[in-house]
Amino acid sequence: MTAVEIPGSKSITARALFLAAAAEGVTTLRRPLSSDDTEGFAQGLDTLGYRVERTGGAWRVEGRPEGPAVPSAEVYCRDGATTARFLPTLAAAGHGTYRFDASAQMRRRPVAPLTRALRELGVELRHEEAEGHHPLTVLADGVRGGELTLDAGESSQYLTALLLLGPLTRDGLRITVTRLVSAPYIGITLAMMRSFGVEVKREQTPVGEVFDVPSGGYRAADYPIEPDASTASYFFAAAALAGREVTVPGLGRDALQGDLRFVDVLRRMGARVEIGADRTTVAGDGPLGGITVNMRDISDTMPTLAAIAPFASGPVRIEDVHNTRVKECDRLEACAENLRAMGITVATGDDWIEILPGTPRPVEIATHSDHRIVMSFAVTSLRTPGITFDDPGCVRKTFPGFHEAFAELRGTWGV
Repeated sequence: MTAVEIPGSKSITARALFLAAAAEGVTTLRRPLSSDDTEGFAQGLDTLGYRVERTGGAWRVEGRPEGPAVPSAEVYCRDGATTARFLPTLAAAGHGTYRFDASAQMRRRPVAPLTRALRELGVELRHEEAEGHHPLTVLADGVRGGELTLDAGESSQYLTALLLLGPLTRDGLRITVTRLVSAPYIGITLAMMRSFGVEVKREQTPVGEVFDVPSGGYRAADYPIEPDASTASYFFAAAALAGREVTVPGLGRDALQGDLRFVDVLRRMGARVEIGADRTTVAGDGPLGGITVNMRDISDTMPTLAAIAPFASGPVRIEDVHNTRVKECDRLEACAENLRAMGITVATGDDWIEILPGTPRPVEIATHSDHRIVMSFAVTSLRTPGITFDDPGCVRKTFPGFHEAFAELRGTWGV
């Protein structure tokens, strides 16, 4: 058995930083992820006047329920979608003028459903260039709250941002959601809000799912960050592909992250999976079988499955993943492009990809500066030596030490 220590969850770290900044008191975040995305979020809080003390194993955040400490600021969100979507929402609850910009990659990614919802709540904001995209300026004067309808079929982050905002409004929020993708991420948000003192009511209605968020604010917490389940998927897939065994401590049956369900996909393909109270183990147990799977709720792990699909004994068809086309890159097309370059037969549609068995040849992977494309095709390299990447360093977004950790695993296994 090989144990692999996975860095903290990016999704949980980002939410925890928002909650800590909004809470009354000082919050300690234990084992947070230190990566380009989360450092960018913390730096954004610094720019807005929040006090964030970062040390290796713990970050301390002094909360300001009243909002940013400065009357104006310019925040650069780097490549971080959570930073670019959550921080303008946090700033809207304060009082001042706050401008947000981001990298060229993040500027291409939409924020329109969120900014439309904020405008519906009375927030004054303007998109400076393309409507529905960064850069944007928020002229904040608090948020009254009330009722709104949201389409979160493109990204669950729009709903998360509004849920996090709810307790900071004067009257609370009642959000009716007509479509929702990556629903397990909303479960993460609600569980974390509960840890910071807020209980959200959730009910199904004929017009959609309704979330009732009370006003009243948050209270500080001592909060541990669990390992990143999306990152763990590469090591679980590696074990299944290489016929070895990997255990990830800290991710067990009570884990918040839905992406741990990727191991169920590997189980259906023939891998042996054991989920314990505080750890998960995956072992390769013979050839992997083909599969047809809906990955709508675990779409960040779609590239992981695509990267090992050629080695399955039958076709691998991944369905209902349209939202992967509006991530750091069009991930569905990026996977298809790279697999075809390797000589693998691939078919795609608007929201699906089908990959036939084959023997991939080594190529330079076109990463599109997307960390998940790099980490996924690193797994392919276990069976296809010679694969290289045009931008291997983009893994710094979520796991700066990925290449070293993966090389250590390969060395341990002798592959």
